[in-house]
Amino acid sequence: MEGAIIMKEEIDRVNLSPDGHNKLCGSAERFMKLLCLSNGHGEDAIAIQIAQALRHHPQAPEIAALPIVGTGHAYQAADIPIIGPVKAMPSGGFIYMDSRQLWQDVQGGLLGLTLAQIRVARRWAKDGGTILAVGDIVPLAIAAFSGATYGFVGTAKSEYYIRDDRGQLLKSRRGEGWSGSVYLPWERWLMGRSPCRAVYPRDGLTTTILKRYKIKAHNLGNPMMDGLVVPRYTQSAIPEDQRPLMVLLLPGSRPPEAQSNWQTLITTAQELCRTPPTPAPLLFLAALAPGLDAADFLPTLTQYGWRSGPLPSVPPLTDPEAQGFQQGDHRLVITQRDYAACLNGADMAIAMAGTATEQFVGLGKPVITLPGTGPQFTPQFAEAQTRLLGVSVTLLKQPQDVPKICQSLLGNPDTLQIIAENGDRRMGQLGAAARIADHLLTVL
Repeated sequence: MEGAIIMKEEIDRVNLSPDGHNKLCGSAERFMKLLCLSNGHGEDAIAIQIAQALRHHPQAPEIAALPIVGTGHAYQAADIPIIGPVKAMPSGGFIYMDSRQLWQDVQGGLLGLTLAQIRVARRWAKDGGTILAVGDIVPLAIAAFSGATYGFVGTAKSEYYIRDDRGQLLKSRRGEGWSGSVYLPWERWLMGRSPCRAVYPRDGLTTTILKRYKIKAHNLGNPMMDGLVVPRYTQSAIPEDQRPLMVLLLPGSRPPEAQSNWQTLITTAQELCRTPPTPAPLLFLAALAPGLDAADFLPTLTQYGWRSGPLPSVPPLTDPEAQGFQQGDHRLVITQRDYAACLNGADMAIAMAGTATEQFVGLGKPVITLPGTGPQFTPQFAEAQTRLLGVSVTLLKQPQDVPKICQSLLGNPDTLQIIAENGDRRMGQLGAAARIADHLLTVL
C-alpha cells in the first residue's frame, strides 16, 4: 500500500454496497461522503469504531480513510478504502517525543507525503465530501484547510494533564496552562471555525473548558472504550483459595521498544512470584499486539525459568495460538487475539503502554507502571500518563517496588472503589462511537 493513491475518478466511486459496507464500486445512490483522517494506531482504531457505527445507520455515508501515520492496515481489515498515499515512517508517529526522530522522518519523505495528503483532502472537499479528523493538530489542520466541513475527535490532549479533578490548574503545570486550556490558541481557532461542526473531547472536564471558548464541544464519551465487551464468565465454580490473581502485562505495541519493555515486565513478574501480594497463585496475562512477533518474547521467559504448560480455564481464551507457561504454582499466558478477554479478566495490570493502559483504567482497575527507555514510554511519558489517568495509575521506579504496592492496593477496598469511579470519570462509558456517529449525521 506504500505510496499508493486512489485518484479523483476513483474517489467518486467509493459507494455503499448492498450489505452496508464501503466498496470501490459503480454508481449508487449518493449519500454524505465522509473521509476519516487519523494519525496513529490508536487513532485509526477510534475512527474505525465510529465508521462502523455509521455503517449501521439508515442514512449511512460513504466512508473512506486517509491515515496520516502508518500504512492503515486496520482500515484495510475493516474494509474501509484508503484514498491517498501512506507510508511507514521511522518514528512510528512519535516525532513529538524526539527531534532526532522528526529529522529521520523528514529524510524518509515526511514533507512530500504530508503535501500529497493535503492535496487528497482538498480534492475530497472539492467533490463535496466531509471530514472526520481523529487525533491531534495534524489531522485537525488538514481538515480545516481542506475546505470541507469537518468534525474533530481530540484524542491527544486532556485538561487532566494540567488540572485536578475539580478543574483547578495544577501549580506545577501553570506554564502549560498559560492560555487557559491544554489546547493552545491556534488549536482552539481550528476547532472554533464555522466549518468545524462538532468537537468530541476525550472527557467531560476538557469539554467544559473548551465550551468557555464558544467551541461546539460535546461530551459523548471516549470511543477508545468501545470494542472491549466480552461475554461474562463466572468464577463461582472455582474455590476462592484456588482462584488465581490475574495480572495483565502490557509491553506496548511498537518494536523494538516492546521487547525491551518485556524484559522489565518479566523481571517484575519474578518479583511478584517471590513475594506474592495474596495467598493465591499468580496468572500473568500477556496481551501482545498483533503486529509483534511472539517468538521475540519467548527467550526472556526461558531465561527466567518459565516452561511450557497448559492454558488456564479462566479467563476463557479463544486464541488457537495462545501459549501457556508455568513456574511452580504460577502460570503465564501469551496471546495476540484475546486482548479484550485479558483486559476484562485481569485484576490489575503492570503496564508500559499508552492506549492499552488507558483502556484498562477505563474498566475501573488499578495499574502499576514502570518507565522505559522509549521512544514512547519514557519517564516523561509515564509521568504525564499518571496525570491523565489520576489515582488509577501508580508510577514506580523499579520492579522491586511492585509487590509491596500490589499488596497495599489489593488489600484496600476503599481505594479500589475510588479507582473504579475514577476510571469512569476519566475514560467515559461504553457506546461513545455510536453516540458520536448519531451526532455527526445531524451536524455534517
